[in-house]
Amino acid sequence: MPKTRIISKLLPALLGLATSLVFGWAQFSDIAFLNALQQRAESMAYDLRLNSRLAKQQAIDSRIVIIDIDEKSLADQGRWPWPRNKIAALTDRLFEAGAVVVGYDIFFTEPERNKAVAIVQQLESTNYEASQLINNLNEIAPEFDNDQRLADSLADKDVTLGYLFHDEITAAVGQLPQPLQTLTSEQASRSGIKAMPNYTASLPLLQDSAISSGFVTTWPDPDGIIRRTPMLIRHGNNIYGSLSLNVAKLYLFLDEVEIKSSPIEHIDAVDEIILGGTTIPTDGQGFALVPYKGPAGTFPYLSASDVLNGTVDESILEGAIVLIGTSAVGIADLVATPVDNIYPGVEVHATIIRSILDNNFPYQPSWADGANLIITLSIGLILALLFPHLAPLTLLISSVIMASGVVYGNIWLWQEKGLALALAWPLILILTLAAVNITYGFLSENRKRSQLKNMFGQYVPPELVDAMSQTSSEDFGFEGESREMTVLFADIRGFTTLSEKLSPSELRALLNRYFTHMTEIIFDHNGTIDKYVGDMVMAFWGAPLKNPDHAKQAIQAAMQMLKKTAELKPILIAEGYPEVDVGIGLNSGLMNVGDMGSSYRRAYTVLGDNVNLGSRIEGLTKFYGAGLVVSETTMAGQDDFVFRRLDLVKVKGKTEAVKVYEPLCLKEEATQELLEELQQHELGLAAYLKQDWQQAEQLFEQLQRQKPNTRVYSLYLERINELRLRNLGAEWDGVYERREK
Repeated sequence: MPKTRIISKLLPALLGLATSLVFGWAQFSDIAFLNALQQRAESMAYDLRLNSRLAKQQAIDSRIVIIDIDEKSLADQGRWPWPRNKIAALTDRLFEAGAVVVGYDIFFTEPERNKAVAIVQQLESTNYEASQLINNLNEIAPEFDNDQRLADSLADKDVTLGYLFHDEITAAVGQLPQPLQTLTSEQASRSGIKAMPNYTASLPLLQDSAISSGFVTTWPDPDGIIRRTPMLIRHGNNIYGSLSLNVAKLYLFLDEVEIKSSPIEHIDAVDEIILGGTTIPTDGQGFALVPYKGPAGTFPYLSASDVLNGTVDESILEGAIVLIGTSAVGIADLVATPVDNIYPGVEVHATIIRSILDNNFPYQPSWADGANLIITLSIGLILALLFPHLAPLTLLISSVIMASGVVYGNIWLWQEKGLALALAWPLILILTLAAVNITYGFLSENRKRSQLKNMFGQYVPPELVDAMSQTSSEDFGFEGESREMTVLFADIRGFTTLSEKLSPSELRALLNRYFTHMTEIIFDHNGTIDKYVGDMVMAFWGAPLKNPDHAKQAIQAAMQMLKKTAELKPILIAEGYPEVDVGIGLNSGLMNVGDMGSSYRRAYTVLGDNVNLGSRIEGLTKFYGAGLVVSETTMAGQDDFVFRRLDLVKVKGKTEAVKVYEPLCLKEEATQELLEELQQHELGLAAYLKQDWQQAEQLFEQLQRQKPNTRVYSLYLERINELRLRNLGAEWDGVYERREK
């Protein structure tokens, strides 16, 4: 491979490798822009991948029921917050209906004011003499202690209360439940679980009465979409579980939760949470991907008011996990998710619980970053080395194939293994590498095309220059080689007489005008102009680029040149120019082609005996009265055309005879009359070669009467009259020796 070609492939390969390294570095970069770009792209890819898996009609999961404090509930039961005795009544009704576990996605952080105590305080503040009334109110005050009423309701039931972790600098509110685990100070310093400094929890009275509590804290991604949620949060040295984790723990009658971690550098990354027979994969910080199954409404909803009024079908609640949340305006807990822009927060918890019960979680493990880096660099290495060797179309097809493979593999891991790896970043890398190579190729091709245009622009059609720009210069035959080609010679007849009738400027204008049309036709048929010599144009097919259809395209071009000449003739005559006719000769065979000449002047041209024969064949056109004459080698295999066999002739300067033909038209254009004429012509030639002069003469006389303007028929009649007087002998082969050029 030439040195220049090696360099032309090495540079884009190095650019591709550098681009791949930049993409790999960007995955771990601290640059905010790159992080935001990568995260946004991956989030969009994640959402598309997630939604592609969702069923259009998602079956409602009746194992988990959501009690909704909706607009109807507020209208029937009064404005929010409701008295705690009403919450207690709601709790009692749910368990009476057969609920197994109840989780509250609402908070009870402040004590409810006792109405009897409030009245006593009011009376005492006004110095109103009502000691007996005050005593009576103090006696009945416990009956108005709604916090105690709720605590009593919670005491003997499997209820999980919700609370909140946050990082606001305020005093902690309420009381935290017992932690899932307590770490040593050293373990806490190494723990990868997200730590939160503050909390807002339930009243101590309620916390002590409830069997379980779980946090409802979650964080959306930077675009505001909730795709993952924390299953664990660390506060100090203690680890706490989410509402969904603790509800499932109660439902499964489990006492402990196992947290599995693995050391990554100086951090103990949480790999998974074991809950009985369920494994919850996490991302190192204790976050799990939310396994959405569909838009809002994939769980049965009941109005809290209907539960309190006893108007619900209790069979819905039998044996169910119940989550209580809000959707009423002003207190609604609504979030944005990949599957729905308005999604009840309580349904996020329900979705997590369902996946715990089904032991079916997608996951993005702690080692995902390393896997994503390996994938990115592997793709980059392969494409950086492959793309520089591909043509633009092949490069695009390869890019599509590689991108499709990445998408297919990524989705297969997602659907079959639940593994969520980077998708957008590898696809962007593929697109970028394709763009880099296409841009480099475009610039390189423009440079190459400019060089080719300088060399070939005047005698090669632009389309051929374009094709050459996509081909190695080794295929052009610059150094000289022998190829199967077709050469064309076209000569204006009677040029000497023509030039005598016109002034030099008129002659130049006529030739320029005529050759412009002829050159355009040659270019349209992928021919290469060799030279213009006075009234003659020489062209060839099969170089610079190899062309297996060189003979066919040369015939097509020659026939079109004759047609264009016929169209121009009356126009030129009308403009005052003499009549213009042209004779065209074609020959095919081995010819020498290359960049030839001297150190002073060089040209890309063809040489050889077959080139000279092409010139001699052009000289036969006037003799046979044909506008176009081709050799047997040009005619061979051209079944799309109709030919008239002209002669077996030995041209001047040649020792061997050559069969020559006149292309007449395309086969589909041939009339029945023409085919019958050619058939009779072949019969006449057969009789002529057998020296059956009488039969041959009769056939050619009949043809001449039918086509008096066809020169070849009268030519054979003249030749028959001459040859019948000779004693030719049986060895005569019918060769006619042409002594003139």
